[in-house]
Amino acid sequence: MSVSVLVGNPRPGSRTLAAATLVAQRITGAEPDHVIDLAELGAALLGGDDPAVAEARATVQSSSLVVVGSPTFKATYSGLLKLFLDQFHGNTALEGVVALPFMLGGNPAHALAPETTLRPLLSELGAVCALPGLYLLDTAYATDPALGAYAQRWSPVVKRLTDQ
Repeated sequence: MSVSVLVGNPRPGSRTLAAATLVAQRITGAEPDHVIDLAELGAALLGGDDPAVAEARATVQSSSLVVVGSPTFKATYSGLLKLFLDQFHGNTALEGVVALPFMLGGNPAHALAPETTLRPLLSELGAVCALPGLYLLDTAYATDPALGAYAQRWSPVVKRLTDQ
């Protein structure tokens, strides 16, 4: 199983990156194989032929599981993440990839954002979105018991979905 973390926070090395990596660790019991911090790609995301962006796309497409993380901006995912995901063409671009929609935010009122905004985008690209989206507060993600409960409930499902 190849596990990737894809994070669309415009700040490099963000809390969203740390939280999404922790989610991947908890759900799989291991470090992710790949961590893609879109902030590091910066302006390269605006062109269509950057080798680093192409490598990031190929990594996502070849992953068994991708934790797709974003901070919550205006009750939805970041524009940076959208910019990257818009580079996948067709509704089969992520076929066979299990995607876990994950968002970090400052207000519990946005807890449905992964389900109502990020999941439909990933589904449109053909990803397998069998896991419910996960939302954690940015001030308490590392100690939030919801993460442990989520991992305990959904780890066996991830294992079944990604067994090859």
